[in-house]
Amino acid sequence: MAPSRAGAALRRSLLLLPPLLLALASAGLSGYFGTKSRYEEVNPHLIRDPLSLGPSAASSRLPAACTPLQLRAVLRHGTRYPTAGQIRRLGDLHSRLLRRRPASSSSSSSSSSSSSSAEAACPAAADLAAWQMWYEESLDGRLAPQGRRDMELLARRLAARFPALFAARRRLELASSSKHRCLQSGAAFRKGLGPSLSLGSDEVEVEVNDSLMRFFDHCAKFVALVEENDAAMCQVDAFKEGPEMRKVLEKVASALCLPVEELNADLVQVAFLTCSYELAIKNVTSPWCSLFSEEDAKVLEYLNDLKQYWKRGYGYDINSRSSCILFQDIFQHLDKAVEESRSSKPISSPLIVQVGHAETLQPLLALMGFFKDAEPLKANNYVRQMQRKFRSGRIVPYAANLLFVLYHCEQVKTPEQEYQVQMLLNEKLMVFHHSNETISTYTALKEHYKDLLENCHFQEECELPRMNMTTGDEL
Repeated sequence: MAPSRAGAALRRSLLLLPPLLLALASAGLSGYFGTKSRYEEVNPHLIRDPLSLGPSAASSRLPAACTPLQLRAVLRHGTRYPTAGQIRRLGDLHSRLLRRRPASSSSSSSSSSSSSSAEAACPAAADLAAWQMWYEESLDGRLAPQGRRDMELLARRLAARFPALFAARRRLELASSSKHRCLQSGAAFRKGLGPSLSLGSDEVEVEVNDSLMRFFDHCAKFVALVEENDAAMCQVDAFKEGPEMRKVLEKVASALCLPVEELNADLVQVAFLTCSYELAIKNVTSPWCSLFSEEDAKVLEYLNDLKQYWKRGYGYDINSRSSCILFQDIFQHLDKAVEESRSSKPISSPLIVQVGHAETLQPLLALMGFFKDAEPLKANNYVRQMQRKFRSGRIVPYAANLLFVLYHCEQVKTPEQEYQVQMLLNEKLMVFHHSNETISTYTALKEHYKDLLENCHFQEECELPRMNMTTGDEL
């Protein structure tokens, strides 16, 4: 009885959240914040009820005689503060507005009149100059209080969706990237479950596993040819200088009464992302949002998506191939659970939860072939990509989660049907490519990904090609 009373109390308190969350956030911009999007953008029902399992909760289409054996969850950390670099750029832009703000003086009517007329001509600049710059570099990408709440609520929803797996005395394996925001997200997820699992305490040591959660850091080929190679982002750079961004740039410069030469695409993007941070962290519509229309937001979303596409998605093969170490580890644990079930042994790892980054999930989903458009995202095809599948805000918002759920099914017609799998992204069932269904036999899924499971070797994929030091050509 106690747990249900506590859950009811939490639900009542959550429904008293600030009414600003119930409004159409940030003048219609909130659907275009890319990787800085709130989780509620992909699951709007959570705005009304943060513990709701959503409209599709009852449509799993699982045969009645199936029991979940194992859940493998790869999570992105919850809502975070801006990085130190973003905070510095925001401080730079804000300082420019402060420097251009006319000084008012109570002793001089002409000065006061001049200040008033300038502010009337440029209200956005005046509002933003008056805005309090509260971000400090020490925040540097750390988990915000809202991020802890993201994780606690996700844990409660998953426990409600898979009660048999989250029952008392079931073992939870919890791992994380070494980044502070991920470690804190893992601890918050554990806290959301309460003390019922076999760990026996809300205070839990989260295992650090960067080889799986930050595989991209350990892949020399990716680091050299993409991460640290400016030329790899040529499409992103071209779009920054293209007509769509130029139009946004000129509009923002006009709104701020700044010469267009004082702005660039990076500063405009910082202003746009500050709108997103204020919404995600504080649940407020920031004055920075007033600089942008929905059309502007679509352009800036595309700029974000271009970067994700070329750095973490389909732009270069090594982006996704570097994630095969994580992909294979997922299937190794699923294999072990199947073997234990066939031998009538207890499942040693029924719950495996790992916390990483958007950069963890995006390459993994690309490796599996999800959200792939027929035409690559490029600087010159913005209009043709308006209906693209690759929209990072819908794929990897804050608290994004990819779940593999293994089931044991009885009363089946063939041995292959005894073990079946579902995948959920952000708590929504995914359709498998090989079957166009939301459930697959484990055998068919492994057959579909046979080449990746057998021939994608992390060390070989990530080895730097030998270069001819004289010509710069690959040997």
